[in-house]
Amino acid sequence: MLDILNLESLEPLARERLDPMLFDYIAGGAADEWTLAENRTAWSRFQILPRMLRGVASRTLETTILGTPVSFPVVVPPMAFHGLCHLEAEAATARATTAEGTIFCASTVSNCSLEAIAEASGVGPRWFQLYVYRDRGITRGLVERAAAAGYTALCLTVDTPLAGHRERDKRNTLRMPSHLELGNFPTSHADQNRVGSGHGSALAQYIAAEWDPALSWRDVEWLQSISPMPVVVKGVLSPDDAVLAIEHGAAGVIVSNHGGRQLDGVPAGATMLGPVVDAVSGRGEVLVDGGIRRGTDVFKALALGARGVLVGRPVLWGLTLDGAEGVRAVLAHLRAELDLAMALAGCAGVGDITRELILQSASSC
Repeated sequence: MLDILNLESLEPLARERLDPMLFDYIAGGAADEWTLAENRTAWSRFQILPRMLRGVASRTLETTILGTPVSFPVVVPPMAFHGLCHLEAEAATARATTAEGTIFCASTVSNCSLEAIAEASGVGPRWFQLYVYRDRGITRGLVERAAAAGYTALCLTVDTPLAGHRERDKRNTLRMPSHLELGNFPTSHADQNRVGSGHGSALAQYIAAEWDPALSWRDVEWLQSISPMPVVVKGVLSPDDAVLAIEHGAAGVIVSNHGGRQLDGVPAGATMLGPVVDAVSGRGEVLVDGGIRRGTDVFKALALGARGVLVGRPVLWGLTLDGAEGVRAVLAHLRAELDLAMALAGCAGVGDITRELILQSASSC
């Protein structure tokens, strides 16, 4: 298994393995990449206030997310094009996630089909992430296929009416490798990402042509009406939007700025998590992503009220370096760091991680 000192150490190793254009696509953010950096920095503004003599010889990290039992509160988020990192693509990631006892969320724009991902997941829990297409027949078909394939939640991404200003991708004239397909679509969709028109990112052109920028809160209700699965809204930063999501039928929200890849200059998920949790006030579950690289970051998120977290790029670096075993190593490392943080902070279970164990730096207010 991949030997990991810390998750930050994986990125430079993966960079050595990947084509520079593809590395930049995964690692990069929007515009000046201020938000990309802020996602990591924001967690350092919270400090853990440990409690002593609480009997932590036996600990459990098990919990539930949307009622699904998981071995620890870390979900593998929807990320496009795992085939950039490994030949087995999402099948390897899904297989590893199942082995580690948590949820894999498959992207609409995966290289493997959602059915192939379901097969690789086996008995493991899985969610399907949805981009809403201008052609609502395509959207409805994806929802029906996900339900038939045993996915247990629909993760609606709402922060991508258009692609963010990703300068690395424009500079590199991003194109997908010729051997990769979009597993959920006809070959013509993959061809759009391979060819594009003129300069700039072919992916950005595909998003502008295919995804529906007219998406509104009414569409959350529409999706809930056609889906037997609960809907989770991903890409919320405003507490007011979190409340609207719940009022329009969502079972939960994911506080996220899309890994710093959409609108630069927005706050980190860590910054907005507490206010969103307070606004939702127990009416739905709240998860968070963005810059989580340590078990202590997971601990802080849980203390602020998150039900769980999503960890993205390190999973792709692990996949790049050692396939499914690399993904397992990343998840196992994060689990071990969270377990140690809980022991040292006086928490025998994740339910013991409460907001009283967190201090926020005055400079972050």
